[in-house]
Amino acid sequence: MLPDGSVTASRIWKRFRSDRHRNLLRDEFARISHRLRGDTSTMWRWAVQDVSFEVKPGSSLALIGANGSGKSTMLKMLAGVMFPTYGSLEATGRIGALIEVRAGIHPDLTGRENIFMFGSLLGLKRADVRRRFDQIVEFADLTEAIDRQVKFYSSGMGMRLAFAVAAFLEPDILVVDEVLAVGDATFQQRCLDRMREVMASGTTLLYVSHDLATVEAMCNDAIWLDRGCVRASGPTREVISQYRRSVEESAKLHRENAEVVTVDTVHIDDGSGRPVRSNGPAAISMRLRAPDRLAARVVLGISEGSASPVFVIEHECEVTPEGLQVECRIEHLPLPAGDFAVWCTVLDESGRVARAWTPVADFSVEGIHLLQAPTGIVRLSPVVVDSSWHRTL
Repeated sequence: MLPDGSVTASRIWKRFRSDRHRNLLRDEFARISHRLRGDTSTMWRWAVQDVSFEVKPGSSLALIGANGSGKSTMLKMLAGVMFPTYGSLEATGRIGALIEVRAGIHPDLTGRENIFMFGSLLGLKRADVRRRFDQIVEFADLTEAIDRQVKFYSSGMGMRLAFAVAAFLEPDILVVDEVLAVGDATFQQRCLDRMREVMASGTTLLYVSHDLATVEAMCNDAIWLDRGCVRASGPTREVISQYRRSVEESAKLHRENAEVVTVDTVHIDDGSGRPVRSNGPAAISMRLRAPDRLAARVVLGISEGSASPVFVIEHECEVTPEGLQVECRIEHLPLPAGDFAVWCTVLDESGRVARAWTPVADFSVEGIHLLQAPTGIVRLSPVVVDSSWHRTL
């Protein structure tokens, strides 16, 4: 018997019926033809394919990936909303699920009634819910609206109530799926702080979000799902790094061909032909070319692979058909050891895009490794800063 808070998934498969086609005679003939040939592949769509993992009590696991990769489907199966087609899935103890905004919240009941109803569904006694009631209302900031029907709540109010109920009724497993984006920045940080508190008390966290900064802040391990399959699993930062590189490669493949300015060559080193090091010099040299003479603004950004850069720098120049060689020198590059990408866009004098924002080169940084921030503290940019500490009596 597994202890409360344990989650074990073994070779999970989940399928759904394919989207309905047009109700035309020729489409119906095609469907009948497939059935007669025994071809049922077009009738089903696999959302999760052969996914296995294990989470111990008090641990945290994130599921990341593009839209439609099976993340939410996996969490819904964990929460008991749906069941796998094949495989075994076991989650022990009480589960507090926050899968969608107002999930588990009945719109015709008041906030007060929803709190007690949710507690009953978790198997808690009414006295246990009453003991935590004031904390839930205070956290959700709904003192004046707690006796109002939830259908009259705003999206943010409904989300605050749903999170407060799920997190304060002490579940053994807390399931959170991309719903914190509804709240403002202050409430998001309060949610992260609360998740850190329940994790410290032994609650297991299963987390889905496209905000990779919060994923790294909250979870020790991660699984990258791609079209229902596991592409990578392991420590969160390593998995996120692989996912970001995939995003970068995808951006290169989908680059627009109708670009006015092209980037022919890009080279990155420390200015002397050696590899770039943390807080050391860096030189980015590139050759730009345009079919006609163009007054341009060149914008460069350094990122970990995604389209959101750590910082941006820009330069105004004139690009010619013969080509223009430019070099950007950075005296102290504030990046830790790791793999990074240079993104570039070019704008003309009127601000129109002459080259889309896409990656143009990859490079590695040697030197200082990024320190692990405490759980629940979101680090927006991976930078290293020279500092010194002094103690005085």
